[in-house]
Amino acid sequence: MEDEEIQQSTDLALMGDLTGQGGSGGNRAGSMRRISLILKCAIFATGCAGIVAEFVLSTLATYLIGNAVFQWTIVMSLMLFAMGLGSRLSKVFRQTLLDTFILVEFTLSILCSSSAVFAYGLAAYTVHINLIIYLLAMVIGVLIGCEIPLVTRLNETYEELRSNIATVMERDYQGALVGGLFFAFFALPHLGLTYTPIVLGAINFLVASILLWRFFPLIKRKKVVVSAFAGCSVFLILLAFLANPIIEYGEQRQYKDKVIHAQQTAYQKIVITQWKEYYWLFINGQQQFSSLDEERYHEPLVHPAMKLSAGRNDVLILGGGDGMALREVVKYRDVRSITLVDIDQAMTDLAAQHPVLFEINKASMIDPRLNVVNRDAAAFLREDTGLYGVIIIDLPDPDSIDLMHLYSVDFYRLAARRLQAGGVMVTQASSPYFSNKAFLCIGKTIREAGFSTLAYHNQIPTMGEWGWVLGVRESEVDERTLKQRALSRDYNVLETRFLNNDAMISMVHFGKGMLDADQIDKIKVNTRSNPVLYGYYRAGTWGVY
Repeated sequence: MEDEEIQQSTDLALMGDLTGQGGSGGNRAGSMRRISLILKCAIFATGCAGIVAEFVLSTLATYLIGNAVFQWTIVMSLMLFAMGLGSRLSKVFRQTLLDTFILVEFTLSILCSSSAVFAYGLAAYTVHINLIIYLLAMVIGVLIGCEIPLVTRLNETYEELRSNIATVMERDYQGALVGGLFFAFFALPHLGLTYTPIVLGAINFLVASILLWRFFPLIKRKKVVVSAFAGCSVFLILLAFLANPIIEYGEQRQYKDKVIHAQQTAYQKIVITQWKEYYWLFINGQQQFSSLDEERYHEPLVHPAMKLSAGRNDVLILGGGDGMALREVVKYRDVRSITLVDIDQAMTDLAAQHPVLFEINKASMIDPRLNVVNRDAAAFLREDTGLYGVIIIDLPDPDSIDLMHLYSVDFYRLAARRLQAGGVMVTQASSPYFSNKAFLCIGKTIREAGFSTLAYHNQIPTMGEWGWVLGVRESEVDERTLKQRALSRDYNVLETRFLNNDAMISMVHFGKGMLDADQIDKIKVNTRSNPVLYGYYRAGTWGVY
C-alpha cells in the first residue's frame, strides 16, 4: 500500500476513535457523514472567501491604477491561472493533508487580510504597484487552488468518487455566490477596502481554527500548526487596530496635499484634499476639480448651453454629483425643474452634506427645484419620458472601457430624444490638446447622432487645456451659425467668476491643427460595439502634463 493510502487509513481510524464510532455500523456511518459535512462546510466558507479575495484585489488595482475593466480582467485571469498552478502543486502533498490544508488557510488568512494594507502602504513608495498587486494575486491564487484538491482527497474516505467531487465543487461554487453577494451588497459599500479584507481573512482563520481543534488528535505537526494559529490570531488582532491608520498614511502619501476626507463607496473612492484655502476632489485618484480654478470648467460647461436654448424651464444634468454644474444652473430664475442623475448616492449625499463641497457648490444640492436620481445615466435616458430644454453631460473622462457606453452614438441619440424643440445638449469632451483624437471623436460621434455641433475650449491651470462640445438638433445649422449665436449672447450679465463676453470669444476659436478637417475625416465614430474612443484617449500625451 502506498504511503498516502496508509496515511488515510490511519486518519480514518483516528477519526473513528475521536468521534466515538462505536461498534454499530449506523453510528460509524453517522460519524463519517458528520466528518464529511464539516469538510464541505469548510470548502463552502473558503469558496466564499476565495471569490471575495479576487474581487478585493481587482478593486484595489482599479482604485490605485485605474481602468476598471482592464484591471479586473488581468487580476481575475492571473488568479484563475494561479489556481490551476495551485491545483497542480497540491499533488506534491502526499501525507499530512489535514495539516497542509489548515496551514494553507492560516497563510491565506494573513495574505488576504493584509492585502489592502500592503497595497496602499507600498503605493506610497513605488509607481509599480500594479506589479505588486499582480504578484499578490498570483500567490493568493496558488493557495486557493490548493484548497479543493486537498479537501477532495480528505473527503474521499467518506464518499465515493462520483459524489465526492460533485459535492465538493458544488459547495465551493455555492460559497462563491454567497461571497459575491456579500461583497457587492454589504462588504464594499459598508466595510470598504479597509475592513473587507480583514473579514475575508477571518473566514479563512475560522475555517482553519475549527478544523484544528475539532480534529486535533489527527494533526501530525501539532507545534507547527498551533504556532501558526497563535501567530495568525495575534496578526489579525493587530491588523484590526492598525489597518485604518496604515491605509490613511498610504493614501496621504499619494496626494501632495492634506487629505481631509476619504470615502469608499460601492462605485468609487472619493478623496478631498486641502492646500491653504483651496480644495481638490479626486475620484479613484483622478482629479475632478480644484476650488482654485473650477469655475473655468463649470461656467463654460453650463452657461453657453443655457444661453442658447430656446427654453430652459427644465434642465437635465447627467453626472455632476458634486453640485458644481448645478450651482451654475440654479442662477437662472426661470428654470422650473432640475433633474440631476448620478450613479453614486454617496457622492450626491456628500455634495449636500460635507461643509467643503456645500460651500463650494453654494448649497445648490438643497435647491427646491432639484430632483436627484441615483442611477446610470444611459439607463435613465432609456426609461425617462421627460423632455428638457438643456441637457448637461458632466461625466468622468473616457479613460476606461466601462465608460464607453456613455460616450457612444447610441447614448447621444438617447439624449436627443429627451430634448425639446430648440433644446441644447453639451458635454465635457476631454482635452483637445492632450488627447486631440479623443476630443475630435466625441464631436464626430455627437454629429453622427443627429446634432449640429460647436466645439470650444479653455485653459484650466490645474487640469490643462480642456474642451466641450455643444449640440443642437437643427440639421440646417452649421458650426459658423452656432458660433455666431453663441457670441451674440450677453455673458457679462451673469454672476460668474470667469466667464464673460471676451472669454467666450477666445473659447470658440482654436489654433492651427486642433480641428484639422483631414484628421477629422480619419476619426471613427465611437459605438458600444466598437469603442474606438478608448484607444484615442489612451494614445493621448497625458504623460507630459
